[in-house]
Amino acid sequence: MTKTPRRRNVGTSSAPRAWLGLLVVLGPVLLVSMDGSILFLAMPRVSQALAPSADQALWILDVYGFAVGSLLIAFGNLGDRYGRLRLLLIGAAVFGLASVGAAFAPTPELLIAARAVMGVAGATLLPSALAVLSELFPEPRLRARAIGIFAAAFAAGFAIGPVVGGVLLERFWWGSVFLVNLPVIALFLVFAPILLGEVRATRPGRVDVLSVATSAAGLLLAIYGLKHLAAEGVSLPALAALAVGVALVAWFVVRQRTLADPLIDFSLFRDRVFTIAIITGLLPLAAWSAIAYLAGMYLQSVLGLDILTAALLALPGAAVLTITSIVTPAVVDRVGKRAVLVTAHAAIAVGLLFLLATTVTGGTGWYILSAAVAGIGYGISFSVVADTAVGAVPVERAGSAGAIAETSNEIGNALGIALLGSLAALVFRLEGPGLAPTLEETLHLPDLAGAAVLEAESAFVSGLHLVALVASALHAVLGAAALRWLPRSRPRDLREVPDTGLKSAAEGVVDDHGAGV
Repeated sequence: MTKTPRRRNVGTSSAPRAWLGLLVVLGPVLLVSMDGSILFLAMPRVSQALAPSADQALWILDVYGFAVGSLLIAFGNLGDRYGRLRLLLIGAAVFGLASVGAAFAPTPELLIAARAVMGVAGATLLPSALAVLSELFPEPRLRARAIGIFAAAFAAGFAIGPVVGGVLLERFWWGSVFLVNLPVIALFLVFAPILLGEVRATRPGRVDVLSVATSAAGLLLAIYGLKHLAAEGVSLPALAALAVGVALVAWFVVRQRTLADPLIDFSLFRDRVFTIAIITGLLPLAAWSAIAYLAGMYLQSVLGLDILTAALLALPGAAVLTITSIVTPAVVDRVGKRAVLVTAHAAIAVGLLFLLATTVTGGTGWYILSAAVAGIGYGISFSVVADTAVGAVPVERAGSAGAIAETSNEIGNALGIALLGSLAALVFRLEGPGLAPTLEETLHLPDLAGAAVLEAESAFVSGLHLVALVASALHAVLGAAALRWLPRSRPRDLREVPDTGLKSAAEGVVDDHGAGV
C-alpha cells in the first residue's frame, strides 16, 4: 500500500486551543466506547420493561458493536474523501438522534434498530477523531501525549459504562442511559467547528461498498443463527442463516485478495506476531464484555442486589483496568511487549477462574477479586495491541495494521456477547427448569415455585462458570503462543514505534489514506 500525501487544512494551533480541541474530541470518543457496555447492568430493567426474547436481549447488547466494528475501516476512507470534521459532525448528530430513539423505544425491535444506527454513527467518530487529533498536534511529542490521553479515555469508556448505567438507573428509568449522551453531543456540535479543522487526503482510497455489505451481512446472519440455535434449539431457519452467514464471510475473505484497496489486508496474518496481536485485540474484549454482562445479571437477578450496589461493586475492576491502560506504555518501555502481553493473558486467565467460586447464595468478594485481577490483563491488552500489530509489519503497511487492530477490539466486544452469551443461554436452556428461555423471564413468571427459582438460578450460574472457564482456557492458550512467538527484543530495538497503540492507528489513518482505526 503506497503512502499518500494529505492536505493540511489546519495550521499549527496554539497550545491552549489544541488542548481544548482534544477535550472536545474526547467527549464523543468516550461515548462510543461507553455505549458498548453501558447496558450490561441495565439489561434486567430493559427486560422488565420491554420483555425481549433471549436472542433479542443479546441483539440489544451486541448489534452496536457489530455496526461499529464492521464499518470503522469504510468510514476511515469516506472521511478522507469528504472531510474528517464533516464526518465527525454528521456522525455526532446522528448518534445523538439515535440515542433519543433508543431511550424511548417501545419495543425490543425498535431498540435493536436504534442501537444499530448508534453503531453506524459511532463508526464515523473514532477514525475521524484520531485524524483530527493528529492534525491538532503536529509536534510528535505533544501528539504522543495527546493520543495517550485519547487511549486512556477510550479504555475508560468501556470500563465505566456499566458503572454509569447503574448509577443512572438508581434514580431514573432505563432510557436515561442513552439520554446521558445528549449534553456531550450538544457541546461537541457547538465547539467542534470552532476548535477543530478539516482534514482529508488528496488521494483517498476507494471504498468497496460490496465488501462492506458482505462482511456486515455475513457476521449478522452467522450470529443470528448461532443465537437461535443456543436459545431455542435446532431449527431450519437458524441453520440456514448460519450457513449463509459463514458463506458470505468466506466470500468476503476471498474478495479482499482481489481488490487494490481491500477493507482488510489478510496477507498481514501470515506474520505470527501480527496474528497474536489481533487475537489479543479480540479475545480479551470478548471475555470482558461477556463476563461484565453475565456478572451484572448475576449480581442483580441471582443475588438480588440493587443496581447501585452492583455498579459500586464494578468500580474496583474499572479502576484497575483504566489505571493499567494508562501506565502500560511506560512499563513496555522497560520490559518489552512480550512480557506485558504474556502477563496480560495470564492475569485474565487467572482472574476469570475466581468466578468459579461464585454460588447462588453469595460471591460478591470473588467477583470483585476476579474483576480486579483480570482488569490488569484487560488494561494491558487495550493499550498495546495496535502497537504490537503495527510493529510486526513494514512501515508502509502500518495504516492497514492499525485499522485491523482497532476493528478487532469492536468486533471482540460484540462477539463476546454473541458467542459467549449464547453459550450461557444454551446452558440455561439445557439445565434450567424449561419454563422460559431466560433467567429474567423465568423469575417473572406468576406463581413460580421455590424449587424452580433455585433451578433457574443454578442454571444461570452454571452458564457463567462455563463461560469463565472457556474464556480462561483461551487466554491461557494465547498466552502460551505469545510466550513462544513474540520476539524478546524491546520495542525500540525492533524499530521506531509510537508510544501507544492508538497513536499507531492514528498515524495510519492520516498517512495511509485513512485505513481507519
